[in-house]
Amino acid sequence: MTTNQLISEIHKKQSFLCIGLDVDLNKIPKHLLEEEDPIFTFNKAIIDATHHLAVAYKPNTAFYEACGIKGWKALEKTIKYLNETYPEIFTIADAKRGDIGNTSKMYAKAFLEDLGFDSVTVAPYMGKDSVEPFLSFENKHTIMLALTSNVGAFDFQTQKMEGKELYKKVLETSKSWNNSENLMYVVGATKAEYFSEIRKIIPDSFLLVPGVGAQGGNLQDVCRHGMNKDVGLLINSSRGIIYASKDLDFSISAAFEAKKLQQQMMRILDDIN
Repeated sequence: MTTNQLISEIHKKQSFLCIGLDVDLNKIPKHLLEEEDPIFTFNKAIIDATHHLAVAYKPNTAFYEACGIKGWKALEKTIKYLNETYPEIFTIADAKRGDIGNTSKMYAKAFLEDLGFDSVTVAPYMGKDSVEPFLSFENKHTIMLALTSNVGAFDFQTQKMEGKELYKKVLETSKSWNNSENLMYVVGATKAEYFSEIRKIIPDSFLLVPGVGAQGGNLQDVCRHGMNKDVGLLINSSRGIIYASKDLDFSISAAFEAKKLQQQMMRILDDIN
């Protein structure tokens, strides 16, 4: 999917919502455990109930890998279902990969080519040659960790290096890499006060923003400081939507919570227009 296609979908749906499919078998409705593939059954129900409200879905691969081969097969079925049934949806493999060049090339192939995701999250700690293999795929996107929402983010990311915070150095350096136009960045919603500084460095890039809802991030603050002329934000919500209910109507409850966020986003977009 191209960036322009994503922007078009945002305006069409009046939404920049990304739903995280972080499926924990201990949290899904118990009646689904009787299914042959409870993870895929859960995902399909959530997707079918919310696809008109979201522009992206983001499975966190750790939740699938933890279930072994059955989990990986459920991930394959989920992305295939999305690509075939709702091709307008932007898909994100939240895998946080990053390694030496040859290894990164294989990671990139696995997620962007074999599985068919539109994008994959990567960790930039190993630098240019660990990220560029992901950037070489046409019409695919690499979403690089920039400033995360966890407490430990302050251990390194905001520490100063030659008078400049490390996350700023990472952002600036990444702009010089081959195919950097395919980069997006992860910026946590709990760091809303940093968005203005980030936009000075990467004014046109899309930002994937976790942390709204369950983690305490504020949507209005993020939009006030982080939105650009193309919206430029994908706001992720996982637990607050997919675990809204453990009853038989869990997908309806998920859609209700997704609708609340989409309505807020629509009002924000209306105010801008």
